[in-house]
Amino acid sequence: MKFDTPATTNPIDQLKVIGQPVDRIDGPLKTTGTAPYAYERHDVAANPAYGCIVGSGIAKGRILSFDLSRAKAAPGVLAIVTHENAGKLDKGRFNAARLLGGPVVEHYHQAIALVVAETFEQARAAAQLVQVTYARTEGAFGLAHAKASTERRTTDRDNTVGDFAGAFAKAEVRLDATYSTPDHSHAMMEPHATLAAWDGDRLSVWTSNQMIDWTTGDLARTLGMPRDKVHLMSPYIGGGFGGKLFLRADTLLAALGARIARRPVKVAMQRPLIANNTTHRPATIQRIRIGATPQGKITAIGHESWSGNLADGKPENAVQQTRLLYAGEHRLTGTRLALLDLPEGNAMRAPGEAPGLMALEVAIDEMAERLGIDPIEFRVLNDTQVDPANAARPFSQRRLVECMRTGAERFGWNQRGARPGLVRDGRWLVGIGMAAAFRNNQVTKSGARVALDRLGTVTVETDMTDIGTGSYTIIAQTAAEMMGVPLERVVVRLGDSRFPVSSGSGGQWGANCSTAGVYAACTKLRDAVARRAGLEPVGAVFSDGMVRAGARSVPLAGLAGLEGEGAIVAEDVLEFGNLDKQYQQSTFGAHFVEVGVDAFTAEIRVRRMLAVCASGRILNPKSARSQVIGAMTMGVGAALMEELAVDERLGFFVNHDLAGYEVPVHADIPHQEVIFMDETDPISSPMKAKGVGELGICGVGAAVANAVYNATGVRVRDYPITLDKLIARMPDAA
Repeated sequence: MKFDTPATTNPIDQLKVIGQPVDRIDGPLKTTGTAPYAYERHDVAANPAYGCIVGSGIAKGRILSFDLSRAKAAPGVLAIVTHENAGKLDKGRFNAARLLGGPVVEHYHQAIALVVAETFEQARAAAQLVQVTYARTEGAFGLAHAKASTERRTTDRDNTVGDFAGAFAKAEVRLDATYSTPDHSHAMMEPHATLAAWDGDRLSVWTSNQMIDWTTGDLARTLGMPRDKVHLMSPYIGGGFGGKLFLRADTLLAALGARIARRPVKVAMQRPLIANNTTHRPATIQRIRIGATPQGKITAIGHESWSGNLADGKPENAVQQTRLLYAGEHRLTGTRLALLDLPEGNAMRAPGEAPGLMALEVAIDEMAERLGIDPIEFRVLNDTQVDPANAARPFSQRRLVECMRTGAERFGWNQRGARPGLVRDGRWLVGIGMAAAFRNNQVTKSGARVALDRLGTVTVETDMTDIGTGSYTIIAQTAAEMMGVPLERVVVRLGDSRFPVSSGSGGQWGANCSTAGVYAACTKLRDAVARRAGLEPVGAVFSDGMVRAGARSVPLAGLAGLEGEGAIVAEDVLEFGNLDKQYQQSTFGAHFVEVGVDAFTAEIRVRRMLAVCASGRILNPKSARSQVIGAMTMGVGAALMEELAVDERLGFFVNHDLAGYEVPVHADIPHQEVIFMDETDPISSPMKAKGVGELGICGVGAAVANAVYNATGVRVRDYPITLDKLIARMPDAA
C-alpha cells in the first residue's frame, strides 16, 4: 500500500480499540517473570555453554601477543575466541567499529577475546587468566582539547539562510553563549545478551536488539554467510534507548564461540564493559548566538555544535531543532566533528534534539531575560507555522503555542517569580522553569502479515520489536480495530527475522510506522475475508466478530478453513510517498519543572513536573504516558547527574557501571503529569499518529536548568548541574 495522499476517514477512526488506555497484553508475562528474554531462553538450545568477553585494557594501539595457556587449562573451558582463530570478519552496514579487536585496538574495552566454558562462573574466572601484551599509542580523548586543535577537526558544510553574520552584528539585543553536555550511557536494565546455536551452516540467534532486519543483514555480512541462513529472534527487550539498534559484540562473539566450541553459547555483556564497548551519546560543546529587536523579534539565530565520533565519522546533529523551532530571517547552523579515540558515539533517545535542546532552550530563556520578556511570550512571539528556511513548506501540524499555554495554566506559571532567587520554602529556594519540546516525525516503510483462522482469531506477524514501549499492545489494538474483533481474539508475534520487515523500534517512528504496516495488511485481509463471505469488499463493515454488507452479516469464525481451506492470509507493506517532503512533520510539546535548591548545601530536588505533548493520535494513552514519564525521568538524569567521566590520560569512561554512573531513582522523581493534546495528523500516516517516546525527553534538561536559575539566580551552562557548580555562587543562605 502506498500512502501519498492525506489520510481520510478509515476504520481506525472508529476508536473502539485504538486510542483506548488498555493494559499491555504482555504485562502478565513480564510481571510473572515468564517473558522469554534473550539470555533466559532455556527451551530453544540444549546444553548451552557460557561466554565471557575480555575487553581491551588500552584505548589505542596494538596487541603484540596473547598468552592463553592458563585460561585454556582452567576448569570447564571449551574454547577461546580471538582475532587469530575467528576467521575473516567484514564490517556490516551499520556497525562502524570492529566488534572483535586485534591486532589493532580502536578503543578501551573493545572486545578482544571470548572465553567459552561449561558455566558462566568458569568462563568468568578463566577470562581473568587471559594475558595480553600491548603496544600503546597516544590518542585524543578530550572534546575541549580536540575542538581547540584545528588539525584534529573537520567541519561539515554550514546550513545558512540570509546573512547571519551581518544581521547578528546589527542586532540591538544579542546573546553569545557556549554550553556543554557530557557523554551519556544508555544504562538500560537488560545488558546486551545473546544465545547463538548452529545447525550445520545455519545460525539461529536469540538476542536483545531493536532492529531485526538491520542486525540480521549485518551479522550475515560480518560472518560472510548468506543472509537467508541467519535466523534472528528478539521477542522481548529489556530496554534499549538506541543502544541496541545495531549488531554488537555479544551477538557476534556468541556466534563465533558457538561455531568454535560446537555448542550453543550464551553471552551477556558484563555491565562494566557496556559503557566503553557499546555506543553512547557523545558529548557536545554548543555555541548559540541570537540577535533580536528590543520588542523581542529574533532577527538572527546561530547554533554550532562540536562532538566526537559517531558512526561513519559524523558528528551529533545537535542543531537540527534550531533549524525549525523558531522564526528568524537570518540563520546559521553547523556541526563540527572532533576526532576522538573514544568508543563509538551513536543514537541515544532523541539523538540530536535531546542535547541540542538542553542548550537552545536555556539560551532562549537567557535572551528573554535580556529583553525583559516572559520566556513563554518570547517563544510565542517567534513561533512559525512554516519551515523558517522554506516558507512554501508548512508544518503538517504545529501546536507549540497551545502546548505552552495549556501547560502554563495547568502548572501555575503565573505564580512564578520573574526575578530569580526570591521564592523560599523554609530552607529551600524554589524555582519554576519551562522549555519547548520538539522532535521530528520520521516515517519508514513497514510490513506485516495477518491471518484469520477458523475460530475467528487474527494473528499478526511482523519483525517489529517491543523494547518495553508497548508494541505488542498497539499492534493488537490496530488489528482488532481493523478486523472488528475483541482484543483477546488477536495474537501478536514480533521480533523474528522470518516475519515481514517492519520499521523496527527507534527514532520515535516505531509506533506510527509499524501499526501503519499492520493497517495495510489488514486492509488486504478485509478484502479477502469479504470475498470469502460472498460480500462486496467496498463498503463492508467489520464489527463484533462479523462482516456485514447491505442486509447480510457473516460471522468471521468459520470463514477460514471451510472446504479444506486453511487460514485466510494477507501480507502488505505500507510505503510512504513524498508527503514528508511537501510538509514538515514534527511533534511539539512543553515541559514545566519546579525545583527546590537547598540554600545551605545547593542540593537540588525536583518537586513537580508536567509535560504537554502534541504528537498526532495517541494510540494508547496508558502506554504513551508510561513512555513520556520515563523520558522525563531520563531528562532529569541528564540535567542533574548523568555523566560518563573521561580519563583523558588513558582514554576511557571511568564510571562504567551502575554504581558510578548515576541515574535517577524513585526518590529523585516526584509526581509527573502528562497532557496529550487532542490531535490527529492526516499527513503522517493512515493511523494519523506520530510518536511521543522521544518528545518526552526533549527539553526536559533545559526546563530543569531554567528552574534552577529561577530558584537561585545562578546560571550553569555545563551539564550536569551538580551542587559544586552552584554552591560558590549561591545567594546568602541567611
